[in-house]
Amino acid sequence: MTHSITAFLAGALLVLGTGAAQAADTAGRTSYLDHCAVCHGTGARGDGPMAPVLSPAPPDLTGLAAANGGVFPMGRVLRMIDGRREVLSHGGSMPIFGLLLDGPSRAVLAPDGTEIVASESLVGIAEWLASVQR
Repeated sequence: MTHSITAFLAGALLVLGTGAAQAADTAGRTSYLDHCAVCHGTGARGDGPMAPVLSPAPPDLTGLAAANGGVFPMGRVLRMIDGRREVLSHGGSMPIFGLLLDGPSRAVLAPDGTEIVASESLVGIAEWLASVQR
């Protein structure tokens, strides 16, 4: 009897953990679609509806890890999105989303082990982008 209860609880925790991860992924994707897809496209390939009128064109964000030795550059991506690192595009800086996506903070680890604190929305977008790397 104890074994079946343990198995049940382990299964329930797995389902709950998976649900929480899916909810976080959904929130990150939703934030991406709300704020980034108009330029970078729904699949993050640089083919959003505004892309044809932007110079330079928005980059394909699915190749960030490949361009960084196979490691997703979490810190660099967060700094680009929130405006700590200037990104020149379409004749000026990429829109700064740091204030727009402000809210409760969350810490994540960069590939080098550095802790980065950013809003949950920004982290969600960056984590979703990490999940769509080719």
